[in-house]
Amino acid sequence: MARPHVYLNAASAHSALGLDAASMRAHLFAATDPATLQWTERYSPGRSLPLGCLPAGAVLPALDFAPIHQQSRNNALAWGAVQALQGAVQQAIDRFGPTRVALVVGTSTGGIEEGEVAARHLLHEQRFPADFAYAVQEMGNVAQFLAQHLGIRGPAHTVSTACSSGAKALASAARLLQSGMADAVLAGGVDALARFTVGGFSALEAVSAERCNPLSAHRRGINLGEAAAFFMLSREAGPVRLAGWGESQDAHHMSAPDPTGQGAAAAMQQALARAGMQPTAVDYVNLHGTATPHNDAMESRAVQAVFGGVQGSDVAVSSTKPLTGHALAAAGALEAVVAWHVLQDNPQGVLPVHWWDGVADPAMPALAAVAPGLQLGRAARAVMSNSFAFGGSNSSLLFEAA
Repeated sequence: MARPHVYLNAASAHSALGLDAASMRAHLFAATDPATLQWTERYSPGRSLPLGCLPAGAVLPALDFAPIHQQSRNNALAWGAVQALQGAVQQAIDRFGPTRVALVVGTSTGGIEEGEVAARHLLHEQRFPADFAYAVQEMGNVAQFLAQHLGIRGPAHTVSTACSSGAKALASAARLLQSGMADAVLAGGVDALARFTVGGFSALEAVSAERCNPLSAHRRGINLGEAAAFFMLSREAGPVRLAGWGESQDAHHMSAPDPTGQGAAAAMQQALARAGMQPTAVDYVNLHGTATPHNDAMESRAVQAVFGGVQGSDVAVSSTKPLTGHALAAAGALEAVVAWHVLQDNPQGVLPVHWWDGVADPAMPALAAVAPGLQLGRAARAVMSNSFAFGGSNSSLLFEAA
């Protein structure tokens, strides 16, 4: 029996691109560089770094209504993003009942910032702050928080597979719907910036002191960022369909990807096969595109293997991380929202520009990076989004205009 289709009925995101759809689209489809990253020492004292912070002046909602162990910046970021979806969540609860609405959220940072503050207090005062609750740092905290305060009583869980988490949360949501375990799912990802995160990636020598430069011969590493991005998914027809998804596991190395790109290619091929779609039907690929030497080399080989011939690939590609920074567990969900905007209310098929220096790495297969002003000349029909993580956790999502 054929599996039911899975639709994305509504979307919302907070990121360096803005706190609403209009701001996100304006920056995403700009023909001139919107330069949305911010140079700051907030998370790296003594070292100014370009980061994908929320826009200057952005205010997250207070969580005074929640118990102290749920009052983290990570939860506030998630709560801010889901505000635009609360009506859709309530409609689903009213229609199907609270136990038939599920929640899946990808995260990796949890309440790290609150833990940092508590650790510094312990260092100087020899005790934790009186209002510090260790549970604020638990990975499952954000799922518990959202489910409790939105009235969701169906399955609710967290996915934490580093940078593939947000994408895998959407795949998990699709399985809940296709299995009949839920009738509607709120799914996405959230990660807030913290000193621990910036320091950890800096220790791996993965952080660039300049704006990231994906696919370039001059690339030097990632810019970190923060975001929250969520969808309401159901089996009811919506503007965009999650047509396919693919997941693979390399287990090649704790932090480095398999240089052959075989696992990444397998994830893309699975997504195409699940959708019953040929590679030529895909109009645009949103690359994982972190601008680390290893990731970009691996991903370009994988894209060539799936979409191209000997010389490279003709499918339009770009990395949006020079605009958002790498939002880690939220990246896959945020870039799914990018795909959502490419596929709707975009009659000329304007594509997100690949902002870089234009100096292609001759050691990598050539990819068709989106140049400023590039349009398909028609509405896009299918978009793929890649997310690859530590430990070789690979996920590819394939979206189709409904």
